Amino acid sequence: MRYDPKTIEKKWQARWLKEKTYEPDLRRAKKPFYNLMMFPYPSAEGLHVGNMYAFVGADIYGRFKRMQGYDVFEPIGLDGFGIHSENYALKIKKHPADQAKVSEKNFYRQLETVGNGFAWQEKLETYDPDYYRWTQWIFIQMYKHGLAYRKKAQVNWCPSCLTVLADEQVLAGECERCETEVIKKELEQWFFKITDYAERLLKNLDTLDWSERIKIAQRNWIGKSEGALLRFNVRCQMSDVRCPSVEVFTTRPDTLFGATYIVLGPEHQLISKIRNQISNIKEVEGYITGAKTKTDEERIAEGKEKNGVELKGIKATNPANGEEIPIWVADYVLGNVGTGAIMAVPAHDERDMEFAKKFNLPVSNAPFVDKEEIVRRVGGKKTVNYRLRDWLISRQRYWGPPIPMIYCHKCGWIPVPEKDLPVRLPYIKEFRPTGTEKSPLALVEKFYKVRCPKCKSWARRETDVSDTFLDSAWYYIGYLMAAYDWKLEIGNLKLQEAMRKWLPVDMYIGGAEHAVLHLLYVRFLAMAFRDWGLTLFEEPFKKFRAHGLLIRDGAKMSKSRGNVVNPDEYIRAYGADALRMYLMFLGPFEQGGDFRDDGIRGITRFLERAWRFCSSYKERKTTPIHEFHSNDSNNSGALEYLSRILHKTIKKVTEDIEGLQYNTAISALMILLNKFEESPEAVTKEHVAVFLRLLAPFAPFISEELWSRFFANKKSGILDSRSESGHSFHSIHHESWPKYNPKFVKEETFELVIQVNGKVRGRVTLPIGASEEDAKKAALGPDSVRKYVIGDPRKVIFVPNKLINFVV
Repeated sequence: MRYDPKTIEKKWQARWLKEKTYEPDLRRAKKPFYNLMMFPYPSAEGLHVGNMYAFVGADIYGRFKRMQGYDVFEPIGLDGFGIHSENYALKIKKHPADQAKVSEKNFYRQLETVGNGFAWQEKLETYDPDYYRWTQWIFIQMYKHGLAYRKKAQVNWCPSCLTVLADEQVLAGECERCETEVIKKELEQWFFKITDYAERLLKNLDTLDWSERIKIAQRNWIGKSEGALLRFNVRCQMSDVRCPSVEVFTTRPDTLFGATYIVLGPEHQLISKIRNQISNIKEVEGYITGAKTKTDEERIAEGKEKNGVELKGIKATNPANGEEIPIWVADYVLGNVGTGAIMAVPAHDERDMEFAKKFNLPVSNAPFVDKEEIVRRVGGKKTVNYRLRDWLISRQRYWGPPIPMIYCHKCGWIPVPEKDLPVRLPYIKEFRPTGTEKSPLALVEKFYKVRCPKCKSWARRETDVSDTFLDSAWYYIGYLMAAYDWKLEIGNLKLQEAMRKWLPVDMYIGGAEHAVLHLLYVRFLAMAFRDWGLTLFEEPFKKFRAHGLLIRDGAKMSKSRGNVVNPDEYIRAYGADALRMYLMFLGPFEQGGDFRDDGIRGITRFLERAWRFCSSYKERKTTPIHEFHSNDSNNSGALEYLSRILHKTIKKVTEDIEGLQYNTAISALMILLNKFEESPEAVTKEHVAVFLRLLAPFAPFISEELWSRFFANKKSGILDSRSESGHSFHSIHHESWPKYNPKFVKEETFELVIQVNGKVRGRVTLPIGASEEDAKKAALGPDSVRKYVIGDPRKVIFVPNKLINFVV
């Protein structure tokens, strides 16, 4: 029989769908295990192998848990709203709604071919009105609970994407999506008050079983700092007008006596409030205008030359010593961090010293003082500050869920009544970004002209759409909606039933690039849901692991670099099993690896050998492997040797999958097959059955085919109790995971390290448990040792099963 992956894989794709092989009974599941991967956004032609790398890695873990007896729920969907999808539609000159249908069909086709055990009945798409109805409902609840608000603010604007970006979406001053340099604009926007949850988001990290690099990134982004708020009075020299004071946050109140000037960020409101008192206001405002063109990263970049302008005509008073000090505006102080103002202490701060030297400002070497005492003396107050900023939720684009708010001149902002949800995104021809602060929906009168829900006067519907990260901040709950037929309502009994059984998610796998985006937002919403009484948990994922990245031609695989690989061509040429195993063999799953075109051939040869061997082995017996004993006189030496190798492989593969060390698990399977081929006469049917079950998570198609041919019937004597699973055929993926016998993994010998005066002089192999006397005799045998030990040693140090050291 020839190994034909194309025929085999097509056959089992259809069979698994028909038999609903991977559909757990969500209501009756006895051992629920929610296995989730970050779902894809269909922004271009389809999946690339970087996506497949993540999905396969998550799927292997789900298949492993299923064979361990868990009812695994592994759903899939499309994060189809947002800039990625819209930009691609613009690129190919197609309407996003039309392109979504094409992308959906293609993505789901590709996702079927990769061989993942998806629960297809619960799939979802974020652009489905039945889905974004609840995204809008969440927005309304955020507003009602005081967590959504609108304000004018300096925001990040991408000139290419023509929309605002949250701080988390700006990387090194560039748009994280298109890598265009970001500029600043002042716009009225909607925000979510994630800062209200800063301390809980930070504190909970200590208890999460998450990849450490993600927790570190979130700690740094939240940026907690403890210090004090100190108030500096301001005197206007041009008149007797009383000026507002300046409040600064500092982590070093003990250096207050050394503060010799104040620096305001260009965004600080004091400047506009007292502009008539500033004698050089035109110079100051010109500087502020220039600063607005720079990103935060550019302003605070290490090595950047300091610049600024003094606010002439006003002075601040140091509350510690009463000295008048100048006030400057400088862009190295960010208006959205702390109070937007700092006290400059050149003697104790490098940046302040650089600034002081450039502008010939005084430097005071005043001594340190007691922190707590000085705060009390000057009327300050201890406080905690966070780097975290509120989540900017508005987007001036078309392809997204309309924000469900209405503005009435009489009543102000009013939420859309819940009975009127969803606010459907209309199909409009002119969907391109306007290039202004207005969304394309602002040009559609039929959409924005509505009656006020409260007073019935004519009002205006909000025309911005919400950030796509809101869509994905609750989708793990959305997957359960269809099966339980419930709504997102506080106190909903069906919702509570689903929560108790399936949430929080048991294992979540995704990209580290979302550390302070999706992974922070989803935690924030989960906490808010818990506070409202909507859910029963505070953290959405029990366990999260960040997968590594693939590189190709020496660079990270990405669409912008043009080095992505379409998995379709490799699946057509080699089969999905081969591509799955090759991707997992590149390196540890959490580290990634280097994709090379010729690397897959070695995996292909392994699968062909496995096919040939499993198809043509000579059956000796079907005695269950756990019944083999080392003292069984009926077993040959080769049989016992293979049994030991097999049990050690079971142990290693089990532990490696649990630790996501897929590459070494695959290596162990390759070694096992080599041993089978070396002694084919000693290989039993049970040996082969165990091998196939170990292989199944990695190569599900070939494993299923071979299992169905040789083992999926009661006459084989191989099936266990779990195979009676209610399915019309006995899938290998519902068989039990093999268990190793500790007797077979216990080593019988060890390598004794021989030292003389602490230096290694030789090694010998001894039985486990060898006595000190036996070890001494054996250790003195090699010439390399004897020449250093003349006569009786002064002392012998013996560590059982490890080493012996002769002190001479």
